[in-house]
Amino acid sequence: MDLYHSFLRPLLFCLPAEAAHNLALLGLRATPRLVLKGAFGSVPQDPVRLFGLNFPNRVGLGAGMDKNASALGAWAAMGFGFIEAGTVTALAQPGNPKPRCFRFPTQSALINRMGFNNAGASVIAKRLAKLKSSRRWPSVPVGINIGKSKVTPNDQAASDYATSFRLLLPFGDYFTINVSSPNTPELRALQERDSLVRIIRSLREVNAAKPVLVKIAPDLDEAQLAEIADVANSENLAGLIATNTTLDQSAVPPEARQQGGLSGAPLTRRSTEILKILRRHTALPIIASGGVMTGADAREKIDAGASLVQLYTGFVYSGPALIREITASLVA
Repeated sequence: MDLYHSFLRPLLFCLPAEAAHNLALLGLRATPRLVLKGAFGSVPQDPVRLFGLNFPNRVGLGAGMDKNASALGAWAAMGFGFIEAGTVTALAQPGNPKPRCFRFPTQSALINRMGFNNAGASVIAKRLAKLKSSRRWPSVPVGINIGKSKVTPNDQAASDYATSFRLLLPFGDYFTINVSSPNTPELRALQERDSLVRIIRSLREVNAAKPVLVKIAPDLDEAQLAEIADVANSENLAGLIATNTTLDQSAVPPEARQQGGLSGAPLTRRSTEILKILRRHTALPIIASGGVMTGADAREKIDAGASLVQLYTGFVYSGPALIREITASLVA
């Protein structure tokens, strides 16, 4: 019996999307790790080593699911091969007004305009320090996704990112620069070469050894993607994450559309196209994120040049069984 499909998802889908998300996090924090492992079963081993880190399997939790890094051990217990917490900003911020997350089950999609709601880098750093000292730190790599505080102007973005990076440096095995969310005004402008280089170099001034990746938008053309790949190559990034949510909501009926970024099955094809374009311009590792809904989707992205995959919307719709489905498809 699939516990998630038979019981948990029907319960959670009775609630608004964000309320269900918060309830799920509460439940994960309260459930012993051994119970989670027993409830969802083991995951096949599919080890890979990238940017100096050992991943027990290639399926990770995407940023946005655990913004405040409050349930890291639970995600590892369910079988994820790595976890990306965040997005974390230097300043605490409430995010955009509610409601701000919407399900579209017919399309297996979500639209969100959360707006980087999080407790701020300082508070999250204290939480992670406590977790690390408790010896309950997860055994899988932990990435931390950092974004720009909404009130910080773009010309000060590099300093803002560096502040978060400095505070969280002891806890992230790798860091992701998020310059691609559509829900912070003018954030995507930071994907342009000069702005992106300034941010990367500001992090390198803090620590030149920590693996740093950049997460990009799916709404870029090939010339823009080639330029980002060139920056990644020349600035010695550890890799790229493709992609964030899309502004293309053509898969959703016009009367149901919402301001925000769309994720899920409608993004599958475009995110794979982005991956293929990037692979033509860089040999760096790429983490595929966006529309990974099935084992076949993950296999397609690995075949297109991804080294790892991340789940968010696919996990919302399919639960922990999707980790096992994907891993089984990749080791077959």
